[in-house]
Amino acid sequence: MSQVPDPLLVPASNRSTIVSGNMLAMGSMIAWSMGFPAADILLQSWPAQSLVALRLAVVTAILLPLWVLIDGPRAVMGARWGRGLLVGGIAFGFGTYLLVLAQSLTDAVTVAIIASTCPLAAVIIEMVCEGRRLTKGFIVGLFATLIGGLVATGGGSMALGLGALAATGSCFLFCWGSFLTVRDFPSLSPIGRSTLTLAGGCLSMGALTLGLHMWGVDVRPTSTVDLPEIQLILFYAFAGMALSQVMWVASVGRLGVAVASFHINIAPFYVMVLVYALGGSWDLQAALGAGIVAFGVVFAQKGSATGV
Repeated sequence: MSQVPDPLLVPASNRSTIVSGNMLAMGSMIAWSMGFPAADILLQSWPAQSLVALRLAVVTAILLPLWVLIDGPRAVMGARWGRGLLVGGIAFGFGTYLLVLAQSLTDAVTVAIIASTCPLAAVIIEMVCEGRRLTKGFIVGLFATLIGGLVATGGGSMALGLGALAATGSCFLFCWGSFLTVRDFPSLSPIGRSTLTLAGGCLSMGALTLGLHMWGVDVRPTSTVDLPEIQLILFYAFAGMALSQVMWVASVGRLGVAVASFHINIAPFYVMVLVYALGGSWDLQAALGAGIVAFGVVFAQKGSATGV
């Protein structure tokens, strides 16, 4: 079953779809960025696999009742659960684990790596799976977003290591899973697609954590879980994943995974804005990088639409 028509090739009459897709991608990245500071705090006492399993369990518990309420029990029961759990288990279970593992092993460099590889991964996936033909405008826009992402983060070191490899693997799994989520479940709403696949991630990470526990690995947090930490976990799950993923899937459905992934490059800028709002200093370099990314996103879509 083919993916929804690529909005880069649709006529001008459907520009509202492209605008809404970009707005959803922006909102998704803002919500996703909120999870990084929370993860830094939680990883001080939580093992990565346990934190991911708990996060996905909370997300599934939030989204599943909402899916039933919004789309009805028939839509939930009639979904392709086998396929959804498989895709979600691999892409959003192990993919999320690799991301959190990378964050626990590295620093802000990880964000730069993800921002630099996600658009490339998404383009490769669309070329392999859909035979995408790259236009000049798309290529220029792609390189602009890569440069903008590096500028926004100050470049960073691309040194090899387990953290860098984990982040890169997470990026490819995330883009692959996003592509299949939209392609393979066309009859589901964004919340249905998100819930179905994130439930698969919950099962896979729950199984991994349980297996590690039975193997003798200590998967428990190293400190007492108090009310402030519970609140932080809820925020980390809702804003950083549940809300972000629903908007992301909706955006991919409108833009395609390649163009939607351009917005990931600007996530470090959103983190900087959040820090500034909390009393930190303004980073002109990050703001410049964000502007370059915005140019790349617009140019890629305009160039492809005109067939340049």
